[in-house]
Amino acid sequence: MSTTAESTTTEPARRTGGPGSVSVPADRPLGWTRADSARTGVALGVAALLLGLAAWLAVTDGEGLGGSNASFALLIGAGLGILFERGRYCFFCVFRDFFEKGSSRGLYAVLVSIAVGMIGYAVVFSLRVSNPTGGTLPSDAHIAPVSLALVIAGLAFGLGMVISGGCIAGHLYRLPEGHLRSIPALAGVVVGFAAGFLSWDFMYSGFIAGAPVPWLPAGGGYTVAILLQLGVLAGLGLWLLRWNPPVQGRGDRVVDGTEIRRLLFFKRWPALATGAGVGVLAVLAYYKDQPLGVTSQISSLTRTSMDSAGLLPNFMPGLDERLAGCVALVVHTVTTNGWLILGIVLASLAAALPGRRVRVERLTGWNSLTAAIGGVLLGWGSMIGLGCTIGVLLSGTQAMALSGWVFGVAVFVAAGVGFRLGLHRRASPGVYR
Repeated sequence: MSTTAESTTTEPARRTGGPGSVSVPADRPLGWTRADSARTGVALGVAALLLGLAAWLAVTDGEGLGGSNASFALLIGAGLGILFERGRYCFFCVFRDFFEKGSSRGLYAVLVSIAVGMIGYAVVFSLRVSNPTGGTLPSDAHIAPVSLALVIAGLAFGLGMVISGGCIAGHLYRLPEGHLRSIPALAGVVVGFAAGFLSWDFMYSGFIAGAPVPWLPAGGGYTVAILLQLGVLAGLGLWLLRWNPPVQGRGDRVVDGTEIRRLLFFKRWPALATGAGVGVLAVLAYYKDQPLGVTSQISSLTRTSMDSAGLLPNFMPGLDERLAGCVALVVHTVTTNGWLILGIVLASLAAALPGRRVRVERLTGWNSLTAAIGGVLLGWGSMIGLGCTIGVLLSGTQAMALSGWVFGVAVFVAAGVGFRLGLHRRASPGVYR
């Protein structure tokens, strides 16, 4: 779901670019209707519920429900939900804008979030691992083995993203907007995780076990790693300038209540500010709790169900001993990752309502089936890759792990092929045009 940086969203609106996207004149008066009053009231109610739940978790110390960091994780998720929804920080949207519209603006948000997060991670790393060249890795960071399995996982994830109409994080924040294809897609994700668990022994023994775990600071220290990765990011940024169309002027504007409302709730937030915000939240999440990711709770519940049904062995090599990432464990409660996911869903709903972006999409048998198939690929890729575009690509590159870059390149290539072939259009006819 994507709009151009200049577009606003008003009602009624004409669909143009995909699920929930709209295009209307930028200077069209917003007005205020009875429906706006109802939407704003619901949004305030959702925000109050979210804050009240966070306060309750803080007072009870999350006893039995994620522990002392449950409230913090919920609020981090809320911040992400707002940034994802208002900045359209969805890898499906970002890649579709690039491959179909020739616009790289969304990719700059990703680059900035990597840069900001990397600098913050380096500060945290320096407090926990003073000598990165000594052979000790930060065990709580998403620094994973690099093998053929990681490439295959990234390719599967990228294709699944195109076919289903979103990455996993994208489905989580777009579902409250009325993107009903996210329901079969997320159901498919669970099936994909199950398939990943069943194929884990083969993939682990054949490709992952014994694979190198490259961490850039281990070669020359934090300074060298930071400069190297900043150089790569700067190079990518310069290359992407070729696909950075100029921003259209909107004429003289008066800073009043209407304009502030337009900027906050209707106009897409700037890519650089959105990316910086995601980067800051990623650092806070890592420092206080764990790296960002949106698959740990889902995959853990899937594994727990399969374990209870006797479909999996009690011990799974790699997952239960040494691998880093959104690793699935047998759980019987809500984890902090679960609260983060809930925060994303609730906050994205609260952010979408005042901007009139909650619009129920029509489900058909075909687009439901393709969403589920894409979801299976997303889940399987996340299971084998130990995370998704948030947990592996974003958190991995911020941790200066080569695994994040390898997974990201594989996802980018697969997404490019998928968009060039028009798989998203075939999967959901009549939506993308």
